[in-house]
Amino acid sequence: MDRFLALKVFTRVVEANSFTRAADSLNMPNATISKTIQQLESHLGARLLQRTTRRITVTPEGQEYYEKALSVLRDLDEIDASFKTAPATIKGHLRIAIGGSTARDVLVPLLADFMSRYPDIRLDLAVADRPADLIGGNLDCAIRGGPMDDSTLIARKIGASPLITCATPGYLKRYGVPASPDELKNGHRLVSYLSPASGRAFPFRFLRNGVVTEIKTEHHLGINESNAHIAAAEAGLGIVQTFTYSLRHALASGTLVEILSPWRPAPYPFHVVYAHNRHLPSRLRVFIEWLREGANKFLI
Repeated sequence: MDRFLALKVFTRVVEANSFTRAADSLNMPNATISKTIQQLESHLGARLLQRTTRRITVTPEGQEYYEKALSVLRDLDEIDASFKTAPATIKGHLRIAIGGSTARDVLVPLLADFMSRYPDIRLDLAVADRPADLIGGNLDCAIRGGPMDDSTLIARKIGASPLITCATPGYLKRYGVPASPDELKNGHRLVSYLSPASGRAFPFRFLRNGVVTEIKTEHHLGINESNAHIAAAEAGLGIVQTFTYSLRHALASGTLVEILSPWRPAPYPFHVVYAHNRHLPSRLRVFIEWLREGANKFLI
């Protein structure tokens, strides 16, 4: 039995909570994963996993072994990283979850630089506005906006983006330019961004003289995908509030016009997040460091 491989297989099965997902992420046959776990349990003389047709449960012995195995893998990664100083020596496959407009307007424009620095790192982008399950989806990290309330994830801030309120000149000519946030409640058509997880509309937020105001009024159009939300604004369907990075070109061309600028809300934080129980391989470490260096200039 290859004991190092057995450690990698066992920790990945625990993290993915699935033999099949572990096999996919390690690019190994499902039968090899199962056989490796059986050999490891036989070698240790202990049952690490309880398996049924529907689920996998980690035994107390398995949990203890997992924590110690993860520590060993982290130490090995740190040893390898201390010798792998040249970008050309860092290889592997990174799977990154990211929202639609953030991928289009922040990450993708930067990727040419990363890929030239690390030509042997292969990237998969899982693009969707709905928050991804990092462990269950065999993802290395995710780029997310907003406060980080999930204690199971490690969050590293990469920057913050201003939120602005805007509409097309044609819309403002037809419905008028609101002089204050309260006027949004009177005859204006709002295009709300709907949470992909809950379906609820995010309120329009405003800040002035330290006072935060939220406008919670019935929207005329709700959209749960960021690119479509921006397209609705550019089509003149109503007033939107979203990130400046998504509207950079539309504002520069005059397609959209900012309104209520004295009430701009506080910048919205963005983080790269990864699981607590996932050791940090060199390819993920350099990606996080690179992202923290370069992303902020695109978020503003």
